[in-house]
Amino acid sequence: MLILGIDPGEKNIGVSISDPSATIARPLAIIPHLSRQIDAARIVEIAVKHNVGKIIVGYSQSTDGKPSHQGQKSIRLGEAVRDKASIPVVFFEENDSTKRAQEIRREMGVKKKKRSGHLDDFAASIILQEYLDRLK
Repeated sequence: MLILGIDPGEKNIGVSISDPSATIARPLAIIPHLSRQIDAARIVEIAVKHNVGKIIVGYSQSTDGKPSHQGQKSIRLGEAVRDKASIPVVFFEENDSTKRAQEIRREMGVKKKKRSGHLDDFAASIILQEYLDRLK
């Protein structure tokens, strides 16, 4: 079963997808943020196009264990996706996926100039990979 990973952000939404065995995640797309309803429709469109069986939406928590301000926005986006699709939507707590994406690219030897671009899809793949790893 293919699984879609979503990393909602202020300006862009990162999208990743798993392999058919749900073992490895890879970056898929970056969606420019327009509005919650439009973004949700575009996510559903991608999910249907790739025939995914589940959508994972990453959200961040604050230190008190509750969703942060951005985490609440992520949850609302996931709920909008759920309303538009018959595909199960799962919320997955994550923190600092973009920072980890930057660190991984630095460890891979990517030059600083090339690391400064959009990392949203790569961050989404980190979120999805963590989810997949916890399933195993």
